Amino acid sequence: TIANARTELGWECDYIREAECGRRFQKLLQDEQSTFIVPSVIDEASGPHVLTAEMMNGIGVTKAQNLTQEQKDWIGTQILRLCLREITEFKFMQTDPNWTNFLFNANTSRLELLDFGASRDFPDKFIIPYVEILQAASRNDRETIRDRSIQLGYLTGYESAAMLNAHVSSVLTLAEPFNDSSPEMYDFRDQSITDRVRKLIPVMVRERLAPPPEETYSLHRKLSGAFLLCARLGSRVRCRELFANAMAKVQV
Repeated sequence: TIANARTELGWECDYIREAECGRRFQKLLQDEQSTFIVPSVIDEASGPHVLTAEMMNGIGVTKAQNLTQEQKDWIGTQILRLCLREITEFKFMQTDPNWTNFLFNANTSRLELLDFGASRDFPDKFIIPYVEILQAASRNDRETIRDRSIQLGYLTGYESAAMLNAHVSSVLTLAEPFNDSSPEMYDFRDQSITDRVRKLIPVMVRERLAPPPEETYSLHRKLSGAFLLCARLGSRVRCRELFANAMAKVQV
């Protein structure tokens, strides 16, 4: 965890890298210009120690006043849909879940995306079995979750029953909105995902035989942050439909 934090802190202070990541996201989201906008970097005013970008006029999604339920649902839907695109299509994610990185512009009805310092690639050797774990979790397939978790390095195969159960349960909980048995319209106002996962952490810390893949820390931080954002907004999202669409386009 500490090593991962050190790496990401270094990324956050590398403004040349952040500018490149912002440009990359602009290209990746060219087909989404009616939904997302990434500010253009102003090259002549940027360098190793400063990053200057186009001014955005939106308001932080949790600070916007008088949002209708329809707007709250739309914002939550787009943020979760983008997360799934980042995992399955781009294999590249802006992993900082800070809510102020998402601005809502009521005049244009678009989300403005900020802060690409913690953006990172996910290699196929990680993302392919990870997506397979999500697919298994969506259908309550505990055996495949265990097998792919061993392949990916979450488990060694020699864990205690308590550790195995805690790990599989945490995966199923994290993927609950995408589960085949979940409501078609998942109401994040009633969700307790992060609290339930948090209760499993002491067992996993005590019983774990090997550290999880380092990619996990940033990816799960972003997913958990997206769920918490949807809960804060009170979004209702067709998560199963989003997941099915993402899996239909998956590039693994």
